[in-house]
This record gives sequence, C-alpha cells and structure tokens, in this order.
Amino acid sequence: MDSFLFQATIILGAAVIAVPIAARLGLGSVLGYLLAGLAIGPGLGLIANTSDLQHFAEFGVVMMLFIIGLELEPSALWNMRHRLIGLGGLQIVLTAAAVMAASMLAGLAWQTALAVGMVLALSSTAIVLQTLNEKGLMQTRGGRSTFSVLLTQDIAVIPMLVVLPLLALAPPALIRGDGSIERIEPEHAEAAEHAMSLVEGLPGWGAALVTLGVVALIIVAGVYGARPLFRFIHAARLPEMFTAVALLIVVGIGFLMMLVGLSPALGTFLAGVVLANSEFRHELESDIEPFKGLLLGLFFITVGAGIDTGAFLAEPFVILELALGLIALKGAILFGLSWAFGLRHRDQWLFTLGLAQAGEFGFVLISFGLQQNVMTEVLGGRLLLVIAMTMLITPLLFILQDQLARRTPDRKDDMIPDEIDEQGPVIIAGIGRFGQVVNRMVQSSGFKTVVLDHDIETIQLMRRFGFKGFFGDPTRPELLHAAGIRNARVLVAALDDPKAVIKLVAYARRLRPDLHIVARARDRTHVYRLYQAGANDIVREMFDSSLRAGRYVLENMGLSEYEAAVARDTFYSHDRRTVRELASLWDPSVSPAENAAYIERANELEKELETALFTALETRPKSDNAA
Repeated sequence: MDSFLFQATIILGAAVIAVPIAARLGLGSVLGYLLAGLAIGPGLGLIANTSDLQHFAEFGVVMMLFIIGLELEPSALWNMRHRLIGLGGLQIVLTAAAVMAASMLAGLAWQTALAVGMVLALSSTAIVLQTLNEKGLMQTRGGRSTFSVLLTQDIAVIPMLVVLPLLALAPPALIRGDGSIERIEPEHAEAAEHAMSLVEGLPGWGAALVTLGVVALIIVAGVYGARPLFRFIHAARLPEMFTAVALLIVVGIGFLMMLVGLSPALGTFLAGVVLANSEFRHELESDIEPFKGLLLGLFFITVGAGIDTGAFLAEPFVILELALGLIALKGAILFGLSWAFGLRHRDQWLFTLGLAQAGEFGFVLISFGLQQNVMTEVLGGRLLLVIAMTMLITPLLFILQDQLARRTPDRKDDMIPDEIDEQGPVIIAGIGRFGQVVNRMVQSSGFKTVVLDHDIETIQLMRRFGFKGFFGDPTRPELLHAAGIRNARVLVAALDDPKAVIKLVAYARRLRPDLHIVARARDRTHVYRLYQAGANDIVREMFDSSLRAGRYVLENMGLSEYEAAVARDTFYSHDRRTVRELASLWDPSVSPAENAAYIERANELEKELETALFTALETRPKSDNAA
C-alpha cells in the first residue's frame, strides 16, 4: 500500500513502539528511530519507497540548524573563532586529506578522491547534537568542543558545494571507480541538467558566484527585512501568523538554496544567526521547535528505511570494513586533535567517539557530486551505504563512551588541588553564578571569604578579575579542614550539583553542629533534602528573583509599590512556613504526587495563602489604598 495515510500510520506506530523501548534500554532515541526505520523498510517491507518522505524528513535537520543559528549571536561565533578555525578547521582538513590519500591508493582520480574526502570529513550534526542534549553533555568541555567542530563542518559545506563543480571532468562524463572516464547516459545527463535551475549551463566559476550571491542575499534580507516583516505580522494580533511566518522563512530559504544546489540547512542556519539579535527570536524558536522534533525523528526513520540491504548483502564485509575503517581513521585524528587542544579522559573520549561517524550532509554532497559528474553512480551508492552504516553504529559508540566515562576519572580528579594557605570566617563552596554574587557582596562589606570550587577554569577566571579562589573538590574533608571549617562562622554551599550540596551540608553539620549553613537549592524537593541534612538557611535558585518579577507584575496591574511589596512579603513569609510544614510530611521514598497527606496539606496551605494575601491587602493603610 502506497497511500500517505498508510505510510504515516506505519511510521508513527513504529516510532511509538521502538523509541521508548530504545530509550528505556539506554540506547537513546536516535538508535530507536533508526531501528524503527530498518524494521518497517528492509525488514518487513512495509515502506518500499522513502524518497518522497525523505524530502519532508530533511526539513527536520533544516529546522534544527535554524534553531541552532537562532541561539548563536554573531558575537558568540566570533568568541568561538579559535575553536572553529583551529579545532574544527584542522579536523576537516586532516580528515579530508587522509581519506583522499586512502582513496587515491584505492585507484580513484585525485578529483574524485578529494570529493570523497570532503564528503566523509563531515559528521552527523543531527545524531550528535540530539544525543548530547539527551545525555546532558552539551555544557561539558568535550560537548562544547564537539559542538564547535560540528558548527565548523556545517559552515564548511558552503565552500565544499562551491568547490565540487570545479572538480568535474569533461561533462557529460563520469569518473569510474578506477579513475577512468565513462560517458553518461543521455537520460542521466538530462536529469542532471534539470537538477539545477539557477545555475544550469553555467561554468564552475559562474555557479560559484551565483551560490555566493544567494548566501549574501539571505544575510542582507535577514538584517534589513526581518524586523519590518515581524512588526507587520505582530500588528495582526494572530498567534498562528507567527508560526506561518516561521515556516515561511524555513521553507522559503530552503527552496532558494535548493535552486542553486546548496543545502537548505546551511541557508536556514545562516538566517538563524542573522536573526539571533532579533527581539522575535524566542517566538520563532518556540514556533519551530515542535515541527523540528517530529521531522528530525522522521529523518532518522527514513535513513534506516532507506538502507539498501540488497547492496549491503552483496558485499557486507566490504561495507563493514569501509565503515569501521572510516570510524577508526577519523577517531585517530580526533583523538590526536583533542589531546593537542587540552581535552583529557572523559572529554577526550566524548569528542573522539562522538564525531567518528560520517554525516547527513554527506548525502547532500554525494547527490550534488553525482549531478556535477564528480563520481559514478556505483561509487555514490557505496558511499551512501557507508555513511548510513556509520550513522547506525554511532549510538553504539556513545554507549561505549558512557562505559569509558564511568571507568575513567574526570580530568579534575587527576589534577592536584591547590594548597590552601588562608582561612576565614566565611567559606564559600562553589563560585558559579550564585556563589559569585554572594562572594562579591560579603567581600565588599568588609568580611573575608575563602572560596573553593572544583572547576579550574572558573577559578582561573576569578583570578584574572582579582578575586582569589582555590581549586579543589569542596566536598572533600581535607580541603574543608584546610580552609578552616572548624573555626568558620558561616558555610555557603553553592555548588551546581544538588547531590554534592547535600553531601557537603551533611558532612559540615556532623562536624560542626554550631556552624551556620546557607545552602543553594535547585527546587522544593532539594529544599526538603537540605532541611533534613541540617542546613539553616536554604535559598532556591530562582525564588527571590521570581518574587521580584511577581512584584513588578502586580505594580503594572494597578497595585501601588507599597501594596505590591506587602503582597511579596506576605507570600515570602507564608512560603517559608509552608516549606517547613511540608518538609515534615515529605517522604523521600514516595513521590509527592502519591503522598496523600502531603497533597492534602499543600492544598490547605494554598487556600491559606489566598486568605493571607487578601487580608494583607485589605488591611493596608487608607493613605496607601488611595495612592
């Protein structure tokens, strides 16, 4: 059956079954989508032709690149220039050169070998970013370095697509796998001719100029045309119009890029970067996000369903050898680069194994290379199979990375902590966004602090701004003793890791029952755990700032500044009492949603809050009421 509804039912059904199972087994959603595609395509033969679906699915990658661009202001790209040019640039050049050399040894002409090198130098942005986000690894040093390389690769596709037409030999001819020339069939020549509309019939340099012109047009239109368009749409006061204009930008730019044979994803990425400073950025991101997730999953399914198992079964060992050989070659280069750029242990394995595959942009380059007569259909088909195989193996590489990360000590564990030669009445453990403010306020008030943090980069940054801090794990007893925990008056537990904060508070309370402990909490459940661990003052990360925001809302709804302040103070006092009461009912072994006594008392306290706020505002002074 070829009906659209039948295909949609099969694809969604396979995803709903395979993806949750894969996620529960720790395989990740990407492998779940790929396995679902394999099952309904080559496995059961329910989806015979995925070419039409793949046109829709590719927009998942397109939308993902658009959202990435929205999150990257041009200034952020400039700040990343050293990683982009150094780490990312070297990875592309070295990998392309190594693959090109291997291809020439296999008998390919240097033009075809260079094209193959460029194709296989790229990694899978879709798989890697999806996996990094799922595993919470994006903010690690290895994750940031991996993202930098992926970003460089995505940008590098533009010059690659410009260079490919220059590698064509005597059109309409194709290069055999052994480097000899083969005349293309007339119907193929006609197909290749109509594949390009804006650049058909142009020489290589002409196509390159048109390509650069289209890229420049997108940038100029984004800078000067986006804001008037958004203001016009905003004036309509129709929320669905924002969704429509967001899709119009993505689809329209994708279509324009396809007219010149460029990747739609690259065009939308550039548009996203240009629009990153727009006041409508968050609106665009929220409108595109649901479409991106659904289509990205469809993309992975079509990759799995589109694998040519017949070609694979004809030479399975050759394809596997090529795929594993590519992973090994790229992995060796990535391992060396990661070492040269200071990545060690967990970060080094994440960087090496995360980028060792080929990527979805390889499909685009191969298709374009076939149109430009740079490679034969046989070679292109084999490359497509190798790329798909490496993408299938990638989730397994991330599982291997997880195993290595558990067995490999973190980089900071191998570094020798600073020798702490100072003591003070206030110890601040953790100097991130939270601890920095506390430290500045206390020091500026004339009190001495001893700052501890396990992030060497944060400590070094502090020192450049004239603040002294000591590198080391604040939960380690010997560091706390060296910092003067036995004589300190106040301990501020401001670490990012909630478990580490609980561990630190519990140890300090056992050691010093009289010590005043101020602890940073992630959420209300964390507050309960810290309360049980012995913290005196517990501050939720967003609580005070949320109270201030609520006060601003009340002032702009007609309450005077005094009335809004009364409401804020009443809410604050009631919430502190609420937390203490609910902490006695909270059971760590039972979910709050299943704790009947907890829920009943929480509802009662919420009604008491409404009464307290009403009473406080009704009993305010008459003069303030008239203000």
